[in-house]
Amino acid sequence: MADPPIAATQIAATPTPPYWAVIFTSVRTDLEPHAYAAMSEAMEALARQQPGFLGVESAREAVGITVSYWKDLDSIAAWKAVMAHRAAQATGRARWYSAYTTRIARVERDYTLESSQFE
Repeated sequence: MADPPIAATQIAATPTPPYWAVIFTSVRTDLEPHAYAAMSEAMEALARQQPGFLGVESAREAVGITVSYWKDLDSIAAWKAVMAHRAAQATGRARWYSAYTTRIARVERDYTLESSQFE
């Protein structure tokens, strides 16, 4: 059974760099698509409440990519330690993901359609 579509329709409004990105790339199992979607929504809502959270972008087809943006590495570490997040991670490993990779990167610069100079 396919995942319900993720309704992310906005690009995160981030501050002037530098800031940090957590890039979560995953392949889903076919188990419990509605429970997965509910947990994903709950985790996004909880992340938005965390100190240092700047925004999130997500897309899913065969491979899902979620990028969350954070003020600093301490904010990322604090989010990783939130018990509800840890429980969601454990469930994801046990039931919802057949593969995943998490990458943490410092954003040094960014530009938008409006701010870029295409020549």
